[in-house]
Amino acid sequence: MTTLPPLAVLGAGSMAGAIVRGLIAAGVDPASVAVSTRSTASAEAWRAEGVRAIALEERADANAAVVEGAGVVLLGVKPAMIVDTLREVAAALPADAVVVSVAAGITTAMMEAVVPNPVVRTMPNTPALVRRAVTGVAAGSRAGAAELALARELFEAVGVVVELPEGQIDALSAISGSGPATVYFLVEKLTEAAERLGFGRDDARLLAEQTLIGSALLLESTGEEPAELRRRVTSPKGTTERLIAVLDEAQLADVFERAADAAIARARELAAS
Repeated sequence: MTTLPPLAVLGAGSMAGAIVRGLIAAGVDPASVAVSTRSTASAEAWRAEGVRAIALEERADANAAVVEGAGVVLLGVKPAMIVDTLREVAAALPADAVVVSVAAGITTAMMEAVVPNPVVRTMPNTPALVRRAVTGVAAGSRAGAAELALARELFEAVGVVVELPEGQIDALSAISGSGPATVYFLVEKLTEAAERLGFGRDDARLLAEQTLIGSALLLESTGEEPAELRRRVTSPKGTTERLIAVLDEAQLADVFERAADAAIARARELAAS
């Protein structure tokens, strides 16, 4: 991995923490990373990993202290706290630092109104925890190719990256951001179906979960179109053909489209609030 500029992380929770650990696993020096956390216990855990950490329990100005000297500032706080956190650190923020947000519903314009820095808005998903994320990356009005390349490098440490216009971030969030919940919901329902067919809970979960994992790995390893792989296991007049027919009758394509539209509408409500 190319040497990154010093990284400051405000709010090193599960998502931002996964990114930091992915970067360290990819070769970034932990000593080049500074994080702010809420608790002393969390800060001590980060220090044990070689990261400079300051807890808000220890210093009220922990966020401002962490951004000093940073080349990249990753905002890991909750969406409702983004603007206030930027106001809090604005005076300490280096003029050339790139501000990177992972918050839903907070536009680059909202952040640019608070700080003069280049801003990049991103939307990773929770598989970042196992370095299999999909992250959408969109540049603000002051961010150019160099800033986008920097954001790409950050998030490629925990998965794959898609560059897109900011106007598509909400749509991406509906597919890949909310997508893991869709997958888990499917496993829930397949498990329940297996239980109704007489399997015990553990076996039902194993059937549903490992079928999904194995199928996803096969899809990835072959590079084939999903429709082609489905065709290969759908024998004419067989059991799978009958199962797929029932799913088609349920008009799942329409259901998924309505679900995505609902998620996009909610993201826009958050941005407007």
